[in-house]
Amino acid sequence: MKLTMASSPHNHSHKSLSRLMMTVIAACIPGLIAQVFFFGSAVLIQLVLALITVSACEAAVLLLRKRKVWPTLSDGSAWLTGVLLALSIPPLAPWWIIVIGCLFAIVIVKQLYGGLGFNLFNPAMAAYVLLLVSFPVQMTSWLPVSDLLASPISFSQQLSVIFNGFTSAGFSVDQLRVAIDGTTMATPLDTVKTDVAHHLTVAESMSKPLFNDWFGLGWGWVNFGFLVGGLYLLKAKIINWHIPVSFLASLAVCSGIGYIAAPGTEPGVVFHLFSGATMLGAFFIATDPVSASTTNRGRLIYGALIGLLVYLIRTFGGYPDAVAFSVLLLNMAVPLIDYYTQPRTYGHGVK
Repeated sequence: MKLTMASSPHNHSHKSLSRLMMTVIAACIPGLIAQVFFFGSAVLIQLVLALITVSACEAAVLLLRKRKVWPTLSDGSAWLTGVLLALSIPPLAPWWIIVIGCLFAIVIVKQLYGGLGFNLFNPAMAAYVLLLVSFPVQMTSWLPVSDLLASPISFSQQLSVIFNGFTSAGFSVDQLRVAIDGTTMATPLDTVKTDVAHHLTVAESMSKPLFNDWFGLGWGWVNFGFLVGGLYLLKAKIINWHIPVSFLASLAVCSGIGYIAAPGTEPGVVFHLFSGATMLGAFFIATDPVSASTTNRGRLIYGALIGLLVYLIRTFGGYPDAVAFSVLLLNMAVPLIDYYTQPRTYGHGVK
């Protein structure tokens, strides 16, 4: 019998990097379908623009670094960044918004630090925050769901708005945001926050057509779609349970305490869990293997602190949704978290 010696590690998952990335992209499909159904096919236009831009940026930087383009581009990491960013911005944002975001995410956040595995921050969320701070009007111009629009918007009209700023009939994004009742619509998170600041109760705010029971019309289904995709990633063992579970548990506990303390001004647990980018953040963004914590205890702390920050910024901060800010702040804290949560080496005692 011939004995073959090989170096460690001997346990191999047989999952290539490209397969992992493509699986995560595929898991985004339920949430993507929900976004297209409720907010229009402009989501797909932004997605195509994002994929083209990240591919071009990744290839250009690799050529400048005198690296082979296809082996790196085909790992799918740049495409995943483009998908996450496209899903995070308003569907009718100008075309240059997604182009600037993808360029910043790939060239500055990812490749400038050495490429995949060396980036300190989540590229998609770093780009999202850059866009939100630099272009707040364009980044907060979400349309209400299709059922609430005063007039339907065709695919050609959405295409015209993205590339020209106006429909063929001359309507701008602000004019398109006017709903059937004649009011200019905002996202559910922003609507509740604004109404509470104007001394309305949560019940009065949620009596508007924008809401359906305990979450925003359409937004609940979008979050449910990303929840389905996230559960698939857990079942396929693409991600660990520690970060999404601690994230959602922390947000649920904080929002539950807030609702008990002030039920008139706090929307409650279900609203926080199924509004904004909660499920997308919990399963697809916070779980980024490069910028997230690497130890099991660290992942629990990392996820719990993100959930806490999301609640605090949503409730007391200036931005209605806070997933991107919370993830980036905890990205900075990852080295410290990992340092104090390293497991004890087998055979070594505790000092």
